[in-house]
Amino acid sequence: MANTRSAKKRVLVAERNRVRNQAVKSRIKTMIKKVLAAVEAKEVEAAKEALSVAYKSLDKAVSKGIVKKNTASRKKARLAAKVNAL
Repeated sequence: MANTRSAKKRVLVAERNRVRNQAVKSRIKTMIKKVLAAVEAKEVEAAKEALSVAYKSLDKAVSKGIVKKNTASRKKARLAAKVNAL
């Protein structure tokens, strides 16, 4: 357990950041699932809209340092390939 005042504060900050990061990652997964669902249903317009939202979520996560740049790029490329296959 943390002993100093600053260490105790760091524990609180780390927990707050962990919860925020977890929420962002969950949102990304949800957006990806929406794209894949639209692709499965063969809804081109819905898939493109969902893809745009997924891109935005991924880019925002990269800018916050929650997801690595190459990871986001890989996910975006795979989603785009599936949407373009429609």
